Amino acid sequence: MKNSLVIRWWSPENILRGSLAFLTGGAIIYFGQRLLGERIELFTNITYFSLTWAISIFLLPAIAGFVVSSIYGLGGKILAYFPPLPVLWLGYYHSLHSAHLPAGSKLMPLGWWGFFVILSIESSAIGGVIGEVSNKRIYGWKRDAHRSDAIEEE
Repeated sequence: MKNSLVIRWWSPENILRGSLAFLTGGAIIYFGQRLLGERIELFTNITYFSLTWAISIFLLPAIAGFVVSSIYGLGGKILAYFPPLPVLWLGYYHSLHSAHLPAGSKLMPLGWWGFFVILSIESSAIGGVIGEVSNKRIYGWKRDAHRSDAIEEE
């Protein structure tokens, strides 16, 4: 069973590297949102949709996805989907059970919050693909040359 995929992909090195990449991506999103002062789960009024909100939804997860994919390597684009979810879920959970919300704000309905979580996850996936392509210089594995390629070289 030396050639088993289970042994190859579930090695301690891959698990450690994946855990480190996941936690790093989550930390980038968490601390980035805290530095920007954004709380995605709280809605105030139309000024809620600001530049810092857009950075928090689109740019921070893309950077986190890039870092996750760069740390993990081949397959990091799949792992890059996951770091935004626990960070945003913990923020929503904290606001849901908090006794004091900021003045003039209310907790966003779960359906709208879920839409913003999906936007964040997709941004992270785009960063993961960019990170994997820049890290490996290829997308996936190399394929064998097609016979038409050999005809063109002659």
